[in-house]
Amino acid sequence: MNRTNVKVIMITMVLIILSAPLAFAAEVDTAAINAQNFKMITLIPPIVAIVLAFITKNVVVSLFLGILSGSFIINITGSNVFSALVQAFLDLVDRSLNSLADPWNAGIILQVLAIGGVINLVAKMGGAKAIAIALAKRAKSAKGTQLITWFLGLLVFFDDYANSLIVGPIMRPVTDKMKISREKLAFIIDATAAPIAGLAIISTWIGLEVGLINDAFNTIGVEVDAFGIFLNTIPFRFYNILILAFIVITALLAKDFGPMRNAELRARGSKDENIDNHTNTFKEESDLEPKEGVKLSIYNAIIPIGTLILAALVSFYYSGYSQIMIGEDKTLIQLFTSHPYSFEAIKQAFSASDASVALFQSALFASMVAILMAVGKKIFTLSEAIEVWIDGMKGLLMTGVILILAWSLSSVIKELGTAKYLVTLLSGSLPHFLLPSIIFIFGSIISFATGTAYGTMGILMPLAVPLAHSMNPEMSFIIVTTSAVLTGAIFGDHCSPISDTTILSSMGAGCSHIDHVKTQMPYALFVAIVTVLFGYIPAGLGLPIYLVLPIALIAIFIGVQIFGKKVDC
Repeated sequence: MNRTNVKVIMITMVLIILSAPLAFAAEVDTAAINAQNFKMITLIPPIVAIVLAFITKNVVVSLFLGILSGSFIINITGSNVFSALVQAFLDLVDRSLNSLADPWNAGIILQVLAIGGVINLVAKMGGAKAIAIALAKRAKSAKGTQLITWFLGLLVFFDDYANSLIVGPIMRPVTDKMKISREKLAFIIDATAAPIAGLAIISTWIGLEVGLINDAFNTIGVEVDAFGIFLNTIPFRFYNILILAFIVITALLAKDFGPMRNAELRARGSKDENIDNHTNTFKEESDLEPKEGVKLSIYNAIIPIGTLILAALVSFYYSGYSQIMIGEDKTLIQLFTSHPYSFEAIKQAFSASDASVALFQSALFASMVAILMAVGKKIFTLSEAIEVWIDGMKGLLMTGVILILAWSLSSVIKELGTAKYLVTLLSGSLPHFLLPSIIFIFGSIISFATGTAYGTMGILMPLAVPLAHSMNPEMSFIIVTTSAVLTGAIFGDHCSPISDTTILSSMGAGCSHIDHVKTQMPYALFVAIVTVLFGYIPAGLGLPIYLVLPIALIAIFIGVQIFGKKVDC
């Protein structure tokens, strides 16, 4: 062996030795280590945020202290409490900056503000009031108004954020006129946001859902059509389907229960001494009154809002198309080359799109259209139109603050390993027919505590599919368990006070965030209980879906009849 070869071997060995610690360090799972070390302490940040939100009724303070408590736990060393507090505060600032610096989060903030500007322009041009008057002619009762709101929620199927911010401001004047509480409006908005987006075959959710399904099946060595599996899970998305049915049933029966009934009685002017007659709203209706003397026209709303929706659909397609065409998947590239507007191509484009960017693009374009309309119709000068647009953003600045804090809390929870600890704590041996129900409950708890459906799906899907396959390899059973992951994550996210969609729904309805959570919670829990007892347990036992789903719907109807009480319409 000559000296050159020896040198090469020695250099190679040195590089291997030096790179080994780096490779090891890269594989260290900080969240898993923290979950093992801190155990139940990892639950403190979400508990602090959630409990304080209910006690103080101030979600900003609650989230702030939740983040601070988590950062304090991460930074505590020895007995130097003061130093840990200082580091916790600095960590909170860093997390807030990092949350806002993330392109996805920044896109969400910007599109929220831009949509706020569009809505304000639509209102000041008289479009919102014209729509309200037109809908009020058709919605001659509280029942009809709730059903119209529900239907509008179904129409904005492609994204839960867009749903929350479009439906609320449009329907708020109508529901106020029909004496429907802001809390009920917020509930209908929230219940037609994530539940619809999670079911839609073309939406901003489908890319994540199909991707997670594909990865999970790859881990068990089973090759499947991930989109086909997704389609097969739809009938088993019991919570999503039942919460939509629940809205219709309560509206038609004119029955409510719990805090929501109190809110409805208050909105109808009940003089019952047991009803708390306070009301908390973020934005008074007078702020959305049109400019004095403006001629009311529904087109002043239809054109900007229609532009927003159509532009969003085009942006989703273009965003996904661009990503695919610069990618390495030759099959998809060929698909877009030969059949760019086929259903398969559109589905793939939506899956690959960057939703935050697409929504901001569409919101900005709709803003430009609204401004040009206001100037073209001589309702405002260009400067006045821009001022009105900016003024609309001011009403949603609080939304931006809350979202940044919610994202920061999520990052603390992730680093602490809260979700991993919950999975470890709740896991154990059980009869296989109970697995879908247990997975649904796991997903609900994790999503409620962390405020993220996406994160919960990402955590549970890789665990649930292999577990289901090991307990019962029949594809039908695995599909039911897969649906439980997706549905449980949405239920927990739906009723979590630190969820961004919950926050946006209360903002869109002009309702106190805490009041929205308090009134929505019993409804969500009722539907979740029916989901487990009449949905996932029978499905886990192998009962066919054509029996399970109707029985679950009947259970919802009977439950509303038993627990609900009439609210005069």
